[in-house]
Amino acid sequence: MTKLTHLDDDGAARMVDVSAKAVTAREAVASGRIDMSGEAAKAIADGLVKKGDVLAVARVAGIMAAKRTADLIPLCHPIALSAVTVDFVSDDSGVTVTATARTAGQTGVEMEAMTAASVALMTVYDMAKAVDKGMIIGNIRLIAKTGGKSGDWRRSP
Repeated sequence: MTKLTHLDDDGAARMVDVSAKAVTAREAVASGRIDMSGEAAKAIADGLVKKGDVLAVARVAGIMAAKRTADLIPLCHPIALSAVTVDFVSDDSGVTVTATARTAGQTGVEMEAMTAASVALMTVYDMAKAVDKGMIIGNIRLIAKTGGKSGDWRRSP
């Protein structure tokens, strides 16, 4: 079994010491989805949600969230992000988000990408809840990561 890196020898939580790790280019891609009524999906696509441009606001929220990940996830390192992108694909029953985070550093950006995707989806919910309170957020997951000691990883299709 793989040893959990966020536990010390006594089982206490700790922040992993990355000081001896090499600085490498790192990237992580995460995605998720919010399912909703056709009415809500159409309102978002047509720009008719009263709070404004749902996807534009959700994009900014996702980027801001990635930058604040260490404030939200207790054992994450604060990371100087070099780029964060948040992209959406809308259809008749919802919105899929893909978030990408990049850095050159000593630790990965998987949590930053997943935080960006999660908060972007929650922002879609917040902005469109007047149209559909029954929206469902789910399937938030890491799609791929590159760089670092553990190397590259990609979710199998």
